[in-house]
Amino acid sequence: MKREINIFFTGLSFFTRIPFPKWLKFKKEYQYEAIKYFPLSGFIIGTFAGLIFYLANIFLPFQLSVILSMGLTVLFTGGLHEDGFMDVCDGFGGGWTRERILEIMKDSLIGAFGVTGIVFLILTKYFCQYSISASQLPLILIAAHTSTRMVAATLVNTHQYARVENSKAKNYTQKLSVGNFLFTIITGIFPILFLGHIKFLLILIPVYLSKILLGRYFNKWIGGFTGDCIGATQQVCEIVFYLSYIVILNHIY
Repeated sequence: MKREINIFFTGLSFFTRIPFPKWLKFKKEYQYEAIKYFPLSGFIIGTFAGLIFYLANIFLPFQLSVILSMGLTVLFTGGLHEDGFMDVCDGFGGGWTRERILEIMKDSLIGAFGVTGIVFLILTKYFCQYSISASQLPLILIAAHTSTRMVAATLVNTHQYARVENSKAKNYTQKLSVGNFLFTIITGIFPILFLGHIKFLLILIPVYLSKILLGRYFNKWIGGFTGDCIGATQQVCEIVFYLSYIVILNHIY
């Protein structure tokens, strides 16, 4: 049990700004196994986002509550996935060979593609959340953050890690075991069941399709995925989640 708690906090301290507990011993080899807790970390992030929105909306207008929730959530996660999204925009936008794309993504500087991409991402997120009712938004945030991290985590099992020459690659070259993979899927899907109707499970179709298309694109250009690709996949899938929810809510009865 203590080992699993250790693995969980290893993942949580990586995916969020929550510090690793001093009463546990950090072990680098747990980073790979911590991938199975990616959706559960998303559940905590989504709960944080939903709670911030709910409390803010008591005192502030809806629009300001959405912005405050989005901003504090980025602080809570350290902008980990947003950073990956920008790196992918810069790498695939400015590179024309596998080597150049990987080199650009590794660079800490942000280029025009990254800036353009993140502006579009933030604006789209805002207007998607603005289009959802205040009563439903907290639950949507929880389901979106959880399920999209589940979908992004499946890249580890369905695709190859691109930076094979990197000594850190073994964290991603190993596949999740069947048990851990099923745990990841179940924890990722579970919050959608609380959205009020089973029809919202249809959201998973366009979300997973987005991951498939992104995975094929990554394979075409760099022969697999990187950590940045996982972050970018989560961000794109999150937007697809919101859009799909809005479409299903308004057009499927």
